Amino acid sequence: MNKELFALIDRLAADHSLSLSQYRQLIDGRTEELAAYAASLAVKVRKEIYGNQVFIRGLIEVSNICKNDCLYCGIRRSNHHCQRYHLSAEEILECCREGYALGFRTFVLQGGEDPYFTDELLCNLIVRIKEAYPDCAVTLSLGERTRQSYERLRNAGADRYLLRHETADEAHYQKLHPAAMKFGERMRCLRDLKELGYQVGCGFMVGSPYQTSAELAKDLKFVEEFSPDMCGIGPFIPQSDTPFGTEKAGTLELTCYLLSLLRLIKPNLLLPSTTALGTIHPSGRELGIRAGANVVMPNLSPQSVRKKYALYDNKISDGSEAAECKAELAGRMASIGYEVVTARGDIQK
Repeated sequence: MNKELFALIDRLAADHSLSLSQYRQLIDGRTEELAAYAASLAVKVRKEIYGNQVFIRGLIEVSNICKNDCLYCGIRRSNHHCQRYHLSAEEILECCREGYALGFRTFVLQGGEDPYFTDELLCNLIVRIKEAYPDCAVTLSLGERTRQSYERLRNAGADRYLLRHETADEAHYQKLHPAAMKFGERMRCLRDLKELGYQVGCGFMVGSPYQTSAELAKDLKFVEEFSPDMCGIGPFIPQSDTPFGTEKAGTLELTCYLLSLLRLIKPNLLLPSTTALGTIHPSGRELGIRAGANVVMPNLSPQSVRKKYALYDNKISDGSEAAECKAELAGRMASIGYEVVTARGDIQK
């Protein structure tokens, strides 16, 4: 047993901060025992703030049309095998109606950067959702937009915005994205969102191509310094119709370990156990919760489009991943001692 690494975990739990080199030490030195210790502390601090509650979000995948060409993504512009769609405002509202009846109090509108979703369309949609369900939160995850656009959407009533930074290392970012996409622009968007008063979520892929422990250490340090309200991480899973289609996937073990470290960095963080975790392991969702996560996002999208939102291969969209199977999800969470709750699930300050 490396006592120095266990001591670093203790320091992180106490101070919520380490140096870049110390984060890298923890990543390079990961063992089953160290990960189990980090998870035990992560669960302890999460329970002090959130108890055994797991918050659910209703995920509505509004469009798989995207102007971008990210090298890892199945809905990238150049993927001509992708069957494209976008939902109408009425279809999205119907998803909200069904979700509200099922007990969801946060709706997450997620999609590619689709020009169809103008500020005007989105503002009208947000207003209608908030008028119909004033006790609900609206979360957007629609990529990079101008500050003016973010401001208009915020003024219309949007509460949260999820925008994964993907990697906090600029050189690594450029290896994952086409030249037209800039690391500085992604960071500008995150800063704007925070300044405009959104509850902001960032996040990164675990095990993406060219990633080393140095890049992951930068991700942890970025989350520490940016202090988001939410952070979504999941294992990289290749999509066969992309340039990274034959690359090796990220692992469940490293992802869960990083979930624990993120919980220790910011104890009140809203931390999803992601669909990608459930995709690479039958009990991935539960293992993520046991590592320190406290959010799950079942799919509220119409059945007809769920398979088309194929960010990566074999993405799950049924069983406990489906919103209409909330009872099954609740049962699985109860089996490990957690309670799925009907609540907005805002961050506890």
